[in-house]
Amino acid sequence: MKFYLIILVFVFHTPLFAAGGHGHGHDDTTHEEPAEGPHGGRLLESDGLNLEVTIFESGIPPEMRIYPYHPDGTPISPEKIAMTVTLERTGGQQDLIDFNAEGEYLLGDLEIIEPHSYGVEVSANLDGNNYHWHYESYEGRTEINDRLLDLSKIETEIAGPQTLTITNKVYGIVTKSEDNIFDVYAPYPGIVQTVLVKTGDKVKKGQRLLTVLNQQTLQTYDVNSPSNGEVTSRQVKPGVHTDIGALLEISDLSKVWIEMSMFPKDIEQITKGMDVQITDLHGEKTVQSKVDYLSPQMTGGHIARARATIPNTDGSWRPGMHVVANVVVERIEAPLAVRRSAIQTFREMPVVFGQFGNVFEVRMVQLGRQDKHYFEVTGGLKPGTKYVINNSYLLKAEVLKDGASHDH
Repeated sequence: MKFYLIILVFVFHTPLFAAGGHGHGHDDTTHEEPAEGPHGGRLLESDGLNLEVTIFESGIPPEMRIYPYHPDGTPISPEKIAMTVTLERTGGQQDLIDFNAEGEYLLGDLEIIEPHSYGVEVSANLDGNNYHWHYESYEGRTEINDRLLDLSKIETEIAGPQTLTITNKVYGIVTKSEDNIFDVYAPYPGIVQTVLVKTGDKVKKGQRLLTVLNQQTLQTYDVNSPSNGEVTSRQVKPGVHTDIGALLEISDLSKVWIEMSMFPKDIEQITKGMDVQITDLHGEKTVQSKVDYLSPQMTGGHIARARATIPNTDGSWRPGMHVVANVVVERIEAPLAVRRSAIQTFREMPVVFGQFGNVFEVRMVQLGRQDKHYFEVTGGLKPGTKYVINNSYLLKAEVLKDGASHDH
């Protein structure tokens, strides 16, 4: 079933006029709505030639089809008409369309790209007589004066190339670094006399931790800390024998490990040496690191462990804390990208609003890959276009309020 789309005037309506060699112009300002032709298109009228302008896009890229008629409504053979149409778009762009006869209509040689928003100049020749029409057909467009533009706090950016950082999100937990855990033993058997620290105390290398009575010499000796760090475990108390094993555990927490859980789909993409961003579950703290270990085996049949080491000089990354890890699996140099905050929808299509002076108009964008901040743009937007990155929902509201859209 064929479907024809009428080109409508949505925002502005200028007088429709035509002039021919032997004909007279016809002022269409008395029409509240544009005249409609038999195929549902816009009817351009004069006393010598009428043209019906349609956009056909059922399963194919949008194309312009123009049906010619005599003023009494009888069809004219398209082979008799020579004509051009110029679409005047924002930003100074002009689309010049030439036509060839195809069946009962004249077919334009140019795809009518979105948005279908332009001023239209129509020139036709029949039997040596020239006819001209001009009208405006806008959609997805609004104009804002300088005062309101300043109040709206709209922000813009120039569309251009961006480096997209593609990440895989995994979850992990902060643990003590094995290399910085020190078990403290008594070098000679004896009875513990005093314990000078408790769990949680900060200690320095060489600091006295406890005293022991040597059971062979009956002399007291000191047991000192092997490292700077924190007492993370205390098994000892005064009066016990040193043969209980490790008396204390000292952990240097100036660096900690991030133990990450990797599922099979993650393992396929993640390798040792990749950059990783570690964030606490509240999104308040973030640190950069690299994957420095990837387990060669799975645990529980479906999970592998990966690890990163991060600095912890202020002690804010506490062992046992759960974190989110975004591993950078790819960096893409996108020739053209737009901010995620700029994306709106219009006629169920993703759009950004381009700025052309005080005029803002949608640009239907084809989106590719994405990262946390940007979308790659593969079509629908020219590099160097100034586009709105903040508060674009205000523009969408204005456009919808004006009814500046057409049905597809």
